[in-house]
Amino acid sequence: MATTKPFVTDIENIRKRAREHIDKGAVTAGYSADRETVIKLLNEALATEIVCVLRYKYHYYMAPGIHSQSVKAEFLEHANEEQQHADRIAERITQLDGTPNFNPDGLLSRSHADYVEGRDLVDMIKEDLVAERIAIDSYREIIGYIGEDDPTTRRIMEDILAQEEEHAEDMATLLENLGKKGEPAAPAKH
Repeated sequence: MATTKPFVTDIENIRKRAREHIDKGAVTAGYSADRETVIKLLNEALATEIVCVLRYKYHYYMAPGIHSQSVKAEFLEHANEEQQHADRIAERITQLDGTPNFNPDGLLSRSHADYVEGRDLVDMIKEDLVAERIAIDSYREIIGYIGEDDPTTRRIMEDILAQEEEHAEDMATLLENLGKKGEPAAPAKH
C-alpha cells in the first residue's frame, strides 16, 4: 500500500529567505549545485554551440554538388537551431549570476566540438555528424553531473540534447541518402 507523503513547507521562512540576498536573482539559498562549475560547463557548451553555428554556416555557403540544395537547407536550419541553443545557454549563465563567454579568443579551446570545414558535401556532412555526436556525449555528461542539483539547467541541457540527437539523425540520413544517389565521396588516399 502506498503512503502519501504530505507536502509541508515553512512559507514564512521561504518569504524571509526570498528577501535576503535579493541581489542574487534566481540563485536562492535552495540552489545546491556548484554554481561556478555549472557556469564553466555552460560556457563550454556555449562555445560548442557557437563553433557549430559557424561550421554549419560555412557548410551552408560552401556546399558543392548537384545534391547540395536540400542539404544546404538542412545546414541552415541546424545553424539557426544551434544559435537558439547558444542563446538559451547564455541566458541561463546570466540567470546564475555568471558571464557568458563570447570572446572569440580561445573559442576552439573552450568548445567540445572541432571546427572542420570538409572538402566536399559528404565530408561536410560527416564533420557535422561527428560534432553532433561529440555534443551528445558531452551534454549527457553535463546533465549527469548536474543531476538534481539544478533542475532548470538540467532541463535546458536535456532539451538541447534531444535536438542534438535529432541533428545527428538528420546528418546520418543525409549521408545514407547521398550514398544512394551516387554523390562522390572524398577521393581515396593512397
